[in-house]
Amino acid sequence: MIRITHLSKSFGSLKAVDDLSFTVEPGEVLGFLGPNGAGKSTTMKIVAGFLAPDSGSAEVCNHDVHTAPLAAKRNLGYLPEGAPAYGEMTVSAYLDFIADIRGLRGANRQAALDKAIAYLQISAVSGQRVETLSKGFKRRVGLAQAILHDPPALVLDEPTDGLDPNQKHEVRELIQRISRHKTIIISTHILEEVEAVCTRAIIIADGRLLADDTPRALAGRTSSGRLDDVFREITAESRRA
Repeated sequence: MIRITHLSKSFGSLKAVDDLSFTVEPGEVLGFLGPNGAGKSTTMKIVAGFLAPDSGSAEVCNHDVHTAPLAAKRNLGYLPEGAPAYGEMTVSAYLDFIADIRGLRGANRQAALDKAIAYLQISAVSGQRVETLSKGFKRRVGLAQAILHDPPALVLDEPTDGLDPNQKHEVRELIQRISRHKTIIISTHILEEVEAVCTRAIIIADGRLLADDTPRALAGRTSSGRLDDVFREITAESRRA
């Protein structure tokens, strides 16, 4: 579904992504882990078509994001960090706008809207302006726009960052429901998120791949059996090197 091949991206003297390669297969929920500044969001923006790589490639469903951007984007749903939206719009107006952008028409358009609203349980706030919503509901609306066109692949960048424990639990339950029919990359620095919803985890630091395994296998690398201990050890080793 998603293939990253020798991807690199720099901003001036800062190498944000450094020769990164990995593939996400159908049915996988990949936790894309790293400390702040590791290159996670830059990689996700390249996959989503918001940034062009300096070298290497990103593919979504066999479509190169750089050379065939429209085909790649048709197959991808994207929730950026913070779930940004047009705050002055009502939820229903915003999703109508997304449906137009996605080219949904006729009966299929209304069915897609109804399904996303019901699936994310946001009908009660459909008449509210986005800016008035709680963080939890903003994430729900962000997920609704990401799945509206029923894409086979999803990229979710820090989907629960800044939420309270109840809101995190709600959003993770939603992701688990969605993942039954999607291939998902979750970019996060929250280790409990990976343990809760992911079938596989990648750890990066300074834009480079450091580890790739199941969460359970990664946790098994330490006597404590805790994924956060593995994360700290691997990132510390990378920085010493």
